[in-house]
Amino acid sequence: MKFATKAVHAGAEPDAQTGAVMTPIYQTSTYAQASPGDHKGYEYSRTHNPTRTKLHEALSALENGKHAFVFSSGMGAIDTVLKMLQPGDEVISTNDLYGGTYRLFTKTYARFGVGFHFVNLADFGAVESLINEKTKWIWVETPTNPTLNITDIEAICRLAHKHGVKVAVDNTFASPYLQNPLNLGADLVMHSITKYLGGHSDTVMGGLIVNDDTLAEQIAFNQNATGAVPGPQDCFLVLRGIKTLHLRMERHCENAEKVVAFLQSHPAIDKIYYPGIPSHPGHEVAKKQMKAFGGMISFTLKNNTTEAAVKMLSNTHLFTLAESLGGVESLIGHPATMTHASIPKEEREKTGVVDSLIRLSVGIEDAEDLIDDLNKALNKI
Repeated sequence: MKFATKAVHAGAEPDAQTGAVMTPIYQTSTYAQASPGDHKGYEYSRTHNPTRTKLHEALSALENGKHAFVFSSGMGAIDTVLKMLQPGDEVISTNDLYGGTYRLFTKTYARFGVGFHFVNLADFGAVESLINEKTKWIWVETPTNPTLNITDIEAICRLAHKHGVKVAVDNTFASPYLQNPLNLGADLVMHSITKYLGGHSDTVMGGLIVNDDTLAEQIAFNQNATGAVPGPQDCFLVLRGIKTLHLRMERHCENAEKVVAFLQSHPAIDKIYYPGIPSHPGHEVAKKQMKAFGGMISFTLKNNTTEAAVKMLSNTHLFTLAESLGGVESLIGHPATMTHASIPKEEREKTGVVDSLIRLSVGIEDAEDLIDDLNKALNKI
């Protein structure tokens, strides 16, 4: 079954009781049992909920996985993975990492004795030098947030598996439409479902997809034990959003390419981060493992000051200044003071997150209007 058909139909069989075409919202916390332990597969909604089950089926289909789980947020999903670790275990991750993930790694789990190493994952020699008997996971973002670096998933998986190390891939920026890490050897895929999968900026959710039964058992146990589950209304909204994922992603990518072409010609722009540009160091790898290059763009200004960035950020009208990404509407943000404020200045600047870096989530509006909006704001600097 091809992707668009899966997006529309996976997890969406008509309701057995009523014939409802759309999955019902099972707004219940508990379920009747005929006798103790004799039930219809559902006991308590922290553990299972029928609306959530259908979303699990849809996500498994989209990522070509066997097991899927959804969580009350992306951070709840990552936290559930980290709960598999013991004090003394180590994780290797990219040095260009979403600020919330970095904070969870360094401010929460490091206190419990888990070690974290941050390195350029394109430097396989540097990665291999950090692997030892304590290494349990390599945590990948590709494209990264916010400088859109690319990791060769297939190559990093070969390296990790040679040493018995598992690989997790945060696939949020690509979405399952553009990239399927499990097909490339990854052990686990993570999504901030809040973003492209939901697609309408109206729910917060995270997801994990795996093929390995043992990993699935550990995830299910940790989630049930700690309770980071979404409600059925949120699951219903994501099921609705998924049905147009392929259409939205095509437009996001198309618009992003037009915006990049405009930015390349504007005199106020210094550097553009977008894997679709042939000069991007990860361009060839992105071509190999992605269907297209996505709707996220970052760029720096020649006037490399927070003041210049703020002036531009304060003068857009179609690009809304807000956290998050991946909705149908275009968003603009300032990573240094917003999404990556938790990373020390000296650390974030090493990876290009300087004071004038601006991140765009290009929506599905008319590209000409978006370009006009950016042009007017840039001309205010």
